[in-house]
Amino acid sequence: MRNSIQDTMRRVPSRHRNAPVARERDRGALKRFSFLLICGLLLAGGFVYAGGRHFAALKLGYQTEKLRNALTEAREEQRRLTVEKEIAASPARLERAARQLGMQPMQPAQIDPLRQRTAPRELKVPVAAKIPAKTPAKLKTQQPRGK
Repeated sequence: MRNSIQDTMRRVPSRHRNAPVARERDRGALKRFSFLLICGLLLAGGFVYAGGRHFAALKLGYQTEKLRNALTEAREEQRRLTVEKEIAASPARLERAARQLGMQPMQPAQIDPLRQRTAPRELKVPVAAKIPAKTPAKLKTQQPRGK
């Protein structure tokens, strides 16, 4: 049995040369390769664009969160300052501060009911006096018609 396998193996010459084969040129191969390359580039470009948009959205999300926190802190600070202002402007505290400065409450003898308070000079002139008045001729022409 061993001899028969060796015999079959010897039938094929050891230095057998193949006949040269002329290959035909595939004319559609370049078109298919170009089409696949363009599709691959479009697909890769889409992934890169989507990744860029994703990371931009993440960045904006972090900025929004940071601004939200800053706004919350600013509102808390505003509330704190408003409370502080209300405490400082409370009548009891103002009275204490006035007494420390040597001020005293107003006595009834100091109040003159006949004396009118005067407004500052800028406010004494009525606002309407600053606007030029319309002449009677203009007023007559601007009255509604139909009467």
